[in-house]
Amino acid sequence: MEYFEGEVFKNKSFITGELLLGEYEDCEFVDCDFSQCSLQEIKFIECVFEGCNLSNVNVQHTSFQGVEFNTCKMLGIQFEHCKTFALAMHFKNTTLNHSVFYHLDLRKSSFTDCQLQGVDFTEVNLMGSILSNCDLADAHFENANLQKTDFRVSINYTLDPEVNMLKGAKFSMPAVVGLLDKYALKIEDGI
Repeated sequence: MEYFEGEVFKNKSFITGELLLGEYEDCEFVDCDFSQCSLQEIKFIECVFEGCNLSNVNVQHTSFQGVEFNTCKMLGIQFEHCKTFALAMHFKNTTLNHSVFYHLDLRKSSFTDCQLQGVDFTEVNLMGSILSNCDLADAHFENANLQKTDFRVSINYTLDPEVNMLKGAKFSMPAVVGLLDKYALKIEDGI
């Protein structure tokens, strides 16, 4: 197994050749294309991905410890298959549409200015997290721990208070009406 520390990978395409199996610590990946390649069994520690395409990558037994994704395209990733030990990912201005975070502890992760459309958050633990300025259209939350989670500047979320833990969660108008969607109520402004 290879070990890489403090290296910068810029404008690389890993579509035809897989990223070398190993441990990458404090490395930067800038404008790289990983789409549909395998990151299986690779360990990323305190790495930064900037402007990368990671759509449909295989993250089976992949470690993400303190990893940042900035302005990345990450469609359809099955994060539920990655290693959970010390899992911490930070997403900023990243498109994660149709990705799956099933049953993960995401308390040490953050989402800022992200597209999270159609994302599966079933049974996740986001307790105390901040989803800042995220679009959660068609995102699925079921049996999720969302206690003290801050949704105040996010939009298009639909949450069922009967099947999610929401105590202390923060919401703002008008997006908070997403908590009532299942009741098919007609809510109007004013009298």
